[in-house]
Amino acid sequence: MKLTSSSWADGARIPQQYAAGRPDATSIVSFSDNVSPQLAWSGVPPGTKSLALICHDPDVPSRGDDVNQPDREVPADLPRVDFFHWVLVDLPPSLSALAEGEFSRGFTVRGKPGPATLHGARHGLNDYTGWFAGNADMSGSYHGYDGPFPPFNDALRHRYVFTLYALDVARLAVEGSFTGAQVRAAMRGHVLAEAAFSGSYSLNARLNASGA
Repeated sequence: MKLTSSSWADGARIPQQYAAGRPDATSIVSFSDNVSPQLAWSGVPPGTKSLALICHDPDVPSRGDDVNQPDREVPADLPRVDFFHWVLVDLPPSLSALAEGEFSRGFTVRGKPGPATLHGARHGLNDYTGWFAGNADMSGSYHGYDGPFPPFNDALRHRYVFTLYALDVARLAVEGSFTGAQVRAAMRGHVLAEAAFSGSYSLNARLNASGA
């Protein structure tokens, strides 16, 4: 199975329009266009009954002490954790692509609705739900795609990995407002094939100026 995109080259820097935060951002309110990228796939194996898509950032700081502090950087060697940006399940196996902007155009304060979405699929919660949980102006249930918005002072350029899974079940055993971690757990033993596509993004002016 192969996953591709016309929005950027595999492994390349993600253009600003697909991110939630602008490159010159200095606060959590500097939102970008937040357009969901085009994705296409081929080679879905026989016996596939549904498809699932996860986008995650494996480079999120494990501690927030230095995050978005203008007088210092988040050290590159700080241990990192996953942050889910898109969780989508129950896509029909007959589908072979998602159009650019089909699932997101703009950042929706308090989150996009869900879990029901296009193509009879279901959206899970992304991790902006937890990130904004304590913010009276932003808290809500963030379903669907919300793109990159890494700390503007992170010394590490973040990676964003889109992984498509071919599953042997028509409906994944998750209910309600489910999370990326719950989807990963529910998929165990049901994955016939998987394919990945990635990009990178940074809001660190030093990294962007140096080309690092």
